[in-house]
Amino acid sequence: MNKNESKYFNTAKRMDEALIALLEKKDFAYITVKEICDKAEVNRSTFYLHYENTTDLLKEATQHILDSFLSYFSVDTKSITDQFAECELKELLFITPEYITPYLTFIKENQRLFKTALNQFGSMDFGGVYERMYQHIFNPILARFHFAEEERAYVMKFYLSGITAVAMEWLSKGCSDDINTVIKVINDCVMGDRNIHG
Repeated sequence: MNKNESKYFNTAKRMDEALIALLEKKDFAYITVKEICDKAEVNRSTFYLHYENTTDLLKEATQHILDSFLSYFSVDTKSITDQFAECELKELLFITPEYITPYLTFIKENQRLFKTALNQFGSMDFGGVYERMYQHIFNPILARFHFAEEERAYVMKFYLSGITAVAMEWLSKGCSDDINTVIKVINDCVMGDRNIHG
């Protein structure tokens, strides 16, 4: 990265951080470009060099945080995928505290940003957010449970939509319920009395 690229990246990072800081105090709809620029200590023209509008900046800031969250699951993904192919079926219950706790912790620590991202869902591109998790976690697990390949994306969306709905309800309560309570609800809803068979 040359000096100009580094400067550009650092300026963008400052604006991401400025937006996130402002979101801790007020709703996205009321945040102005001027406030972002003042907080990031950049000129208005610099903002428009990087973004068309505040929604573009929100999209980038959210993606940055989501990438950080997804990095929890990206350590040695080949090893994880191989493990899913070889372990017993009872070990493939991915709706467990091991996987759900980082997700819920992320939501709790970024409540306002997460709410804003959901409210702005239509204008933001979340198409690739779960791609790595699908490839390295969900797809191998669903294969082991004998879901046909053409069914797996639907099944994954079904589970993720349900988990997201529970998370949104938790968010609406200011994440006041204990994380373990929410994990139990998710686990009970997703797994039920499903028998594990080969």
